[in-house]
Amino acid sequence: MNPAKVLVVTILAGTLSIGAALIGERWFAQQDVELGSGRQHDGRLATLPDLRLPDVAGREVASNAWAGKVVVLNFWATWCTPCLTEMPMLDALQRGLDPRRLQVVGVAIDAPDAVQHFLRENQVGYQILLGNADTVELSRRLGNRTSGLPFTVVFDALGRRVYIHRGEITPAEVREHILPLLQAEAG
Repeated sequence: MNPAKVLVVTILAGTLSIGAALIGERWFAQQDVELGSGRQHDGRLATLPDLRLPDVAGREVASNAWAGKVVVLNFWATWCTPCLTEMPMLDALQRGLDPRRLQVVGVAIDAPDAVQHFLRENQVGYQILLGNADTVELSRRLGNRTSGLPFTVVFDALGRRVYIHRGEITPAEVREHILPLLQAEAG
């Protein structure tokens, strides 16, 4: 077969595969219908899980410490450029709002030494926890089908999962999906 034809067929097949994957991901995202049981019909978690992870100092932090707060759970890594890009905005969100009403939590999917080194050089005003292999599985159960980073899950003050975002979260998404939860809780 002609090398030019092989190249065209390969490019076409790759484009179709990527397009189908993106359409499928969007379709699945639209199927995120909450159920009251804490689990979705497909086994995904719809409520804040019982999470117990160490912080960078080695102290165990349990998710029940965030009860009654809007929780922004952000899975990230030091090697993930979009993760690092969104961190200053998440930091400003935590610093700018009442910590009795909002808790931003970064779950590092990374080596503890790399996280500690990063935090020595970069001020982060929200809680950072050290994830592990089970945490990657937890992110999948929360809706991160591709295990990509960054991945953000927002829970309302009652612990219900109300928003998931794959990729870098933007200020517009914070205004649309997080700030209204704080206003509703205040009212």
